[in-house]
Amino acid sequence: QVQLVESGGGSVQAGGSLKLSCVASGYVFGNCPMAWYRLAPGKERELVSNISIGGIKNYADSVKGRFTISRDNAKNTLTLQMNSLQTDDTAVYYCATERDIYCPNIYWGQGTQVTVSS
Repeated sequence: QVQLVESGGGSVQAGGSLKLSCVASGYVFGNCPMAWYRLAPGKERELVSNISIGGIKNYADSVKGRFTISRDNAKNTLTLQMNSLQTDDTAVYYCATERDIYCPNIYWGQGTQVTVSS
């Protein structure tokens, strides 16, 4: 079955960095656009960044210039490099597939907690 397993979350001080990874299995990773979302307490789920099957990247305005999304289709891995972290980045981060012609279903990982302290 499809599995998305995130890792790399943790606690860091403001200004620090973390790198999140999401390892996919159970489907053809290269067929699906991928995305990182986050959910903070009291806030709505936010699309942080996504990447197409061709490598086109988009970012939320709040993370532009600080976060970098990438994918390695050979390793079935999606990553999110997060630099210059701010307290507002504190959230649970989820990776997910996005619908496309060869990727009709949306799958979610279990999430990884990122906590940024001042």
